[in-house]
Amino acid sequence: MVVETQASPLQDGGSGDSDPKVVDKVVIRFAGDSGDGMQITGSFFTHNSALAGNDISTLPDFPAEIRAPAGTLPGVSGFQLNFSSLQIMTPGDTPEVLVAMNPAALKVNLRDLVRGGTIILNSDTFRKNNLKKAGYTEDPRETGDLEGYNVHAVPLTSLTLEAVKDTGISHKLAGRCKNMFALGIMLWMYDRSLEATLGLMTKKFGKMEEVFEANKKALTAGYNYADTVEVFTGRFQVGKAKLVPGTYRMLMGNQAAVLGFVAGAQLAKRPLFYGSYPITPASSILEGLSNFKHFGVKTFQAEDEIAAVGSSIGAAFGGAIGLTGTSGPGVALKAEAIGLAAMTELPLIVINVQRGGPSTGLPTKTEQADLLQAMFGRNGECPVAIVAPQSPADCFTMAIEAIRIATKYMVPVMYLSDGYLANGAEPWSIPEVEDLPGIEVKNATDPEGFLPYQRDPETLARPWAIPGTPGTEHRLGGLEKQENTGNVSYDPENHQKMTLLRAEKVERIAQSIPELEVHGDPDGGDVLVLGWGSTYGSITSAVNRVRDRGGRVSSAHLRHLNPFPANIEEVLGKFKKILIPELNMGQLLFLIRARFCIEAEGLNKVQGQPFQIGEIEQKIEELL
Repeated sequence: MVVETQASPLQDGGSGDSDPKVVDKVVIRFAGDSGDGMQITGSFFTHNSALAGNDISTLPDFPAEIRAPAGTLPGVSGFQLNFSSLQIMTPGDTPEVLVAMNPAALKVNLRDLVRGGTIILNSDTFRKNNLKKAGYTEDPRETGDLEGYNVHAVPLTSLTLEAVKDTGISHKLAGRCKNMFALGIMLWMYDRSLEATLGLMTKKFGKMEEVFEANKKALTAGYNYADTVEVFTGRFQVGKAKLVPGTYRMLMGNQAAVLGFVAGAQLAKRPLFYGSYPITPASSILEGLSNFKHFGVKTFQAEDEIAAVGSSIGAAFGGAIGLTGTSGPGVALKAEAIGLAAMTELPLIVINVQRGGPSTGLPTKTEQADLLQAMFGRNGECPVAIVAPQSPADCFTMAIEAIRIATKYMVPVMYLSDGYLANGAEPWSIPEVEDLPGIEVKNATDPEGFLPYQRDPETLARPWAIPGTPGTEHRLGGLEKQENTGNVSYDPENHQKMTLLRAEKVERIAQSIPELEVHGDPDGGDVLVLGWGSTYGSITSAVNRVRDRGGRVSSAHLRHLNPFPANIEEVLGKFKKILIPELNMGQLLFLIRARFCIEAEGLNKVQGQPFQIGEIEQKIEELL
């Protein structure tokens, strides 16, 4: 059913007097052109939901082309939000509500909408030329394509122009306020406070008086419109989630990484240096860290990827936490320099916010396809430590862990995030400072008996001597080092010994990382679902569903990938079948099979999108 709604947006009263229906969770997707403000609309609704006490998970979806033609399928931008009174771990499989600002947004997203779901579309954009750009030969409202959905065709553009006409804002800017009109409708439908969003709007637009006033009027008009027309008969309320008591803030993965690396540097009592070259989806880390100069953070936007990593190695040599960040193509360019950090045994941390590849690939889409690159993507025998956060909030924890490992073992660390984690958001419980792990960093200060490649008996780390420390002068470079002295050496036996020492040092990291934990039945069962990185939420949710039906299935998630936790082989051996879902062609699967001779099975997806819970759930049922 398609309902055309035309009432004035400025009337008061109406259907808003009825009590909202209480539901556990809702999944909403906002979609439109990249210039329609879908990300800010979704962000405003997300913050409103956070203030309402809901548990939240989000999935922003950006167009891959920077300047895709308006109204075309490649130019569609989306923002999906799952908000609930229960604990949730993913942005949801299928939205129940779709707000489509044009025909292209409808066409791209309709296939994902749950049957019987609600569609709010901007009827002003359903003109012949826009339909043609979206690949429609006829108006889908008239062809039966929307049968089975609850469709509200609202003239969002014209109603917005009417609502803001007395603000003096230009016609072009006035039309851009239509996203706030749509947001007002959604706030009414889900019994949300206008005041909370107006407060956020003040922070966003407060210095631009005309823009703020226009967006305020559009938001209020949309809210009153939904309250007036008596067409939006379904009004819902999602209660507060029962979260662990504490102070929470909404946090995206890259924001969490920024805070984690700053906190880790403070815990280590070391300055933090970040050398980077802008690249999607890692660029916001550079922007975020640049705001922490008052914590001794220095940021450097280099002319290219090689200069960026080189500057970070120099900072590590000088006694700072050397940090560099990029995405997969940038890691390829940094490969030789990462080998230099391994040879010089300096605490370099390389952030890789993975995206679809190869080459330039899918810059705005997510993938987990750089694990083997992190393991082997350098010449020679060149092992490095690898950690991977499992959720947006966990990006904070694993940033601190990366600094701990790098400084304790004097080794480069690869930090594997991805586009889904980087741009996704969830509530983060702000920790107490005293609860954060301690990081003790020792520098070589005694010249008596100092040797730059003498080993700590426990960790095999060489001493970290800061330039300028009397009596500890030494040179570093990419040529093989003689044991202890660090002199250049071409001796065959020394090369073998140093190669084995560097490998053994990485393996010893397993002595100081947590053992692999099993969610479900730690003593074994029919199926263990093993994952890493951003698959955590989908895997855990799928396992919970199957367990609720009596299935003997458990899960385990790796946050340390090199070395693996010490008990991983023991855990894997307790289960009849192992399933490894990955957003790649089976890279962890390859490593598990090669290392432990276990005939695990993969579930692989390379579509630039995260796993749906149902995809993993179905595969588990097949194995059971």
